[in-house]
Amino acid sequence: MKRQFLKAGFAGLLISGFLSHAAWSQSDPTGKRRITNTYAITNATIFASPGQPGTKATILFREGVIIGMGPNLSLPKEAQRIAGDSLFIYPGFIDGASSAGITKPKDPERPKDFVSSNPPDEIAGITPWRSATDQFSITGNQVDDWRKAGFTISQVLPDGGMIPGKAAIMILGNSGSVNVIQENTALAANFSGARGMYPATAAGVIAKFRDVYHNTTLALDHSRLFASTSGVKRPEMTPTHTAMAAVVQGQIPVIFKAETDLEARRAIALQREFGFKLVLAGLDNYETVIDLIKSSGTAVLIKLQVPDDKAIKNQKSDSVTTATKAQYARVKEAYDKALKQASLLEKAGVPFGFSTLDAKPGDAMKALRTMIKNGLTEKTALAALTTNPATILGIGKMAGTIEKGKMANFVISTDSIFKEESQIKHVVVDGYIFDYEVKKKSVNGDGKTENEPAAIAGQWDYTSQTPAGSSGGELIIAKNGVKYTGTITYADPSGNGKVTAPIKNVSVSGKKLTFQFDVNAGGMSLTVDITGEITGNAMDGTMSVGQFGSFPLTAKLTTPSLTL
Repeated sequence: MKRQFLKAGFAGLLISGFLSHAAWSQSDPTGKRRITNTYAITNATIFASPGQPGTKATILFREGVIIGMGPNLSLPKEAQRIAGDSLFIYPGFIDGASSAGITKPKDPERPKDFVSSNPPDEIAGITPWRSATDQFSITGNQVDDWRKAGFTISQVLPDGGMIPGKAAIMILGNSGSVNVIQENTALAANFSGARGMYPATAAGVIAKFRDVYHNTTLALDHSRLFASTSGVKRPEMTPTHTAMAAVVQGQIPVIFKAETDLEARRAIALQREFGFKLVLAGLDNYETVIDLIKSSGTAVLIKLQVPDDKAIKNQKSDSVTTATKAQYARVKEAYDKALKQASLLEKAGVPFGFSTLDAKPGDAMKALRTMIKNGLTEKTALAALTTNPATILGIGKMAGTIEKGKMANFVISTDSIFKEESQIKHVVVDGYIFDYEVKKKSVNGDGKTENEPAAIAGQWDYTSQTPAGSSGGELIIAKNGVKYTGTITYADPSGNGKVTAPIKNVSVSGKKLTFQFDVNAGGMSLTVDITGEITGNAMDGTMSVGQFGSFPLTAKLTTPSLTL
């Protein structure tokens, strides 16, 4: 009989229900440990793809996959609910070419018979066999900084010389997961020469690239001939030729880092000469080659960065010569043109994605908004963050939009992502939820801040859901000066009706309410943590009980403004 009473009580539901359901407790909203595999973000404004208007709906996802979306979605009991009434949800951003999380490999030792005019490939920075996965670390600060900026997937490029190796597509999620989506997705290349040896100059790099490509083609032809014809000498495929074969055979593209218009012209010239697939990455100054890019059909990843305006701000208006004024005007003209480049790509009909190479995470959204102020449409800006890079990387079936069956990768903001006052509050990556601090907004015209605490004083009726059933009671909150006190009722684990306990550590930050209370169940003392998001007179949140997990909780303010 006592056991039956225990199951019926509030604490008993947590103990008996979740000792038997421990198997599905895997992670939590910090992204380090999931409490449940199933989440629902309710009643949020969702922008499922570029160009679509925002619609109020709920997203349901399980084990990192979207399993439903709609305004009247039926939610399973095990779904942990996150109130999204005041939130805006976008597809997770995709970085087309990145160095986030990449560590620099050790320089190989030079052989004793080293000749600077003809160095071994590895010494000269020609290492196409290397993989970015061998250099990538998910725990680096750079990864977290770009995730905080909204990026959920990155194609990372290895560090090295003119041909540093193969790129990999990584999910920027949980550090304990296997984060590789796809290896060897492209060959990374650039026009940086080797120090103190050949190829030291850009012209030398171009000549060496031609040599490597041509010799790989000859080696492949020789291998095919050896396989089909007797009496042919056995070919010797070097590691360079073997690794370059995928490019020569058209299986993967070459991602050429080309910041300037001159480097873009050189890369396109090599592509036209040999016919390989080409992606230009890290473009910074490209206005004069937009027509060439379009005619060549080259995929483009422009830098998510705008020029520094210090030179403009430091211009003096008084006591300057006519020549200085003319120089100021030229600098200002060049600066204004640089800001409009992205819009010119859009007008030319060239789809592009973004690359974070050499960009700063903290300046990303500022740069994007600056591009929009200078002619780039919001639709194209969002496409450059989502659908365009997904297409370029060949992952459009799994990412880039919010659809049933795709990866649960979202950017969740406090307002339209393109507004100055908007802040990223959560980023969902592979179904893991990462929470970020939202700063209080400035005081508005009526003397109140938009982020002032929600009104929580009063009597609330709450209901919690666990795999063992539902439970509920009353929550009373009173405000005394700047502090909050109150009580909560719950079913007595011993079966003797309702029990009332004081609440403690009550905190209100904007629309977020947190507090704790203690439960005694059969001699066991438990601390229950409540976290909720308040919208009007409703609260959507979670109830966490130590090792037993976290469960959905909803509440309604039935009698506002009680005092003790």
